[in-house]
Amino acid sequence: MQIIITGASKGIGKAIASAFARDNKHTLFLCARNISALQKTAAEISAQYPETQVHCRCCDVGDKQQLQQFADFILSFGKPVDVLVNNAGTFLPGSVYNEPEGTLEKMLNINLMSAYHLTRMLAPQFIRQQSGAIFNICSIASLTAYANGGSYSISKYALAGFTKNLREELRPFGIKVCGVYPGAVMTDSWAGSGVDPGRIMQADDVAKMIYAATQLSPQAVIEDIVLRPQLGDL
Repeated sequence: MQIIITGASKGIGKAIASAFARDNKHTLFLCARNISALQKTAAEISAQYPETQVHCRCCDVGDKQQLQQFADFILSFGKPVDVLVNNAGTFLPGSVYNEPEGTLEKMLNINLMSAYHLTRMLAPQFIRQQSGAIFNICSIASLTAYANGGSYSISKYALAGFTKNLREELRPFGIKVCGVYPGAVMTDSWAGSGVDPGRIMQADDVAKMIYAATQLSPQAVIEDIVLRPQLGDL
């Protein structure tokens, strides 16, 4: 299987890449803006799972031209595209009424438009092969508004809407579309927060659920994955 993951250098993206690499039968296409961190991740995966092929490319997902170059690189191999994980995203706290000018545009560009563009670039291949799975990493913030969520929450609500619409459009072609809605996960965004790591989820928790969703029969689909810390949201 060919697995594509954006924002794969760390956190949830890195955990997803590792989850697919474990059975040593997949080819991974990974991208991230920080090429040194991405290359380190790719080297770690290759060392631990030597039979897994790992291709990594530097890509700022907020730049449509760079996304197109990444998509062209994937398609140049001439093989089926099995799984796309639109994971790349960013978070800027603030309220709608006082966040810096341009915050909404930035959040929409990275959290929504990157998934929209890359999906459109790869959709013809998915449709030709009449199979595949697309996972959009949304957020609990896609489901429940919260103070200081601002434009981040708006962008994640939009990503959830895109996911639902895409599912209906691609369903007739045998393509599965799943929205993933994690609560608090121990990633760099929580670094220095003082929150006990045992209080919130691990990135691998999300990765395991996505991997499991790809193991179903062609006639079954998990449409939404909602994960929250056992003790509730923070």
